[in-house]
Amino acid sequence: MLCQDRAPIYEALEEFRRKRVVPFDVPGHKRGRGNPELVALLGEKCVGMDVNSMKPLDNLCHPVSVIREAETLAAEAFGASSAFLMVGGTTSSVQSMILSVAKRGDKIILPRNVHRSVMGAMVLCGAVPVYVNPECDERLGIALGMRPSAVKKAILEHPDAKAVLVNNPTYYGICSDIHQIVHLAHTHGMLCLADEAHGTHFYFGDGFPLSAMAAGADMAAVSMHKSGGSLTQSSFLLTGPAMSEGHVRQIINLTQTTSGSYLLLSSLDISRRNLALRGKSSFAEVVRLAEYARSEINEIGGYYAYGRELVNGESIYDFDITKLSINTLEVGLAGIEVYDLLRDGYDIQVEFGDFGNILAYLSIGDRLRDVERLVSALSEVRRRFGAPGRTLMRQEYIAPHVAVSPQEAFYAEKETLPLKKTIGRVCCEFLMCYPPGIPILAPGEQITKEILESVEYARKKGCLMTGPEDAEIQQLNVMK
Repeated sequence: MLCQDRAPIYEALEEFRRKRVVPFDVPGHKRGRGNPELVALLGEKCVGMDVNSMKPLDNLCHPVSVIREAETLAAEAFGASSAFLMVGGTTSSVQSMILSVAKRGDKIILPRNVHRSVMGAMVLCGAVPVYVNPECDERLGIALGMRPSAVKKAILEHPDAKAVLVNNPTYYGICSDIHQIVHLAHTHGMLCLADEAHGTHFYFGDGFPLSAMAAGADMAAVSMHKSGGSLTQSSFLLTGPAMSEGHVRQIINLTQTTSGSYLLLSSLDISRRNLALRGKSSFAEVVRLAEYARSEINEIGGYYAYGRELVNGESIYDFDITKLSINTLEVGLAGIEVYDLLRDGYDIQVEFGDFGNILAYLSIGDRLRDVERLVSALSEVRRRFGAPGRTLMRQEYIAPHVAVSPQEAFYAEKETLPLKKTIGRVCCEFLMCYPPGIPILAPGEQITKEILESVEYARKKGCLMTGPEDAEIQQLNVMK
């Protein structure tokens, strides 16, 4: 057992700061002296630790000392064979997973409700998606998990696939039977990858769904800056014994910066230490807050803050009870409308709103008084703005028709057409609401009337639409 109360990167930075080394290297602000406004914003200590790679501080691309030690500590804390400190967000971790196991023409079995980073990796490496279309909950209008039977069917129909990728959990807290999916993949000679961006806390608490590493997954992307408490854009990539550490590092180095931020690296180091030492008690409090909030919100009427009662052992194998996902349709408001009302009228920023749900993201920094303020605001929103009986769109997930691979479509000869004239054509770019960043359209998919109706509805309700070249999203690029 390693000593988890160490934070080697942070300790090395503190030692370096005490030496008052004269900087004739980058960054050019020279510990903030060249940019006093930056110092005023971030503070002297922060800009003083914004330093470049050097021998005493190791090198992220080829760690041999303090970064290497931090990675070893993280691997033990998460029960992984290896851990990599990532400063390009969990997007970088997810893309490194896929680039590590697939090349042009290789198949990966995955659900369609994946984050845009997954499809971006498909464009980069030329892999071909084999979709396991998730079931949907008609009341909530959300995509659910992957049924093992559906995964098995896809595996048998595509025995040449290289890997199976699973979201665990989804943005809404839905978990698949990852243990069974890992078993199916390995039995048929495939690897299992987990996008575990929203499941950092699974490794540090009692009563949570099974973590990817505990289930035997080969790789997992873990977003420490979400529930783990580190700075935005910092993440871990975890690997199991089947993966070559050297190969994975080479893949990471293809796209990750050679100038890794020591602010991000030290935040990963400190946050890992915090969770290893205090995570279990901290997340027990998060669970208590979430359960209290669910109970209070469901007492308001109209809203439905859902939890483990959804579990059916198949498409919803388990539920992450820290996720405060709230359906709003019975109040007569789309989720995105409640999202806007909370922010603009009550100074409450929730994680996202979709057609029928909002997500209030709870983690180790939340307090009871803040939860009570949210409950009170939701009650007032219902009283002031609720309109039961309104017809609202429920369905969010639309099964895609994949015409060509994402890479082929993205780099194809294309033409730009008004949205209404793209029906039947093959899309060359991404289109999504962000957050949550699940593409409504991805390169290579055929555009349908149903998809365009969904896009138009999302725009009318105020969803932030991103992806296409056309910032106004009046036109789309399609294959010629």
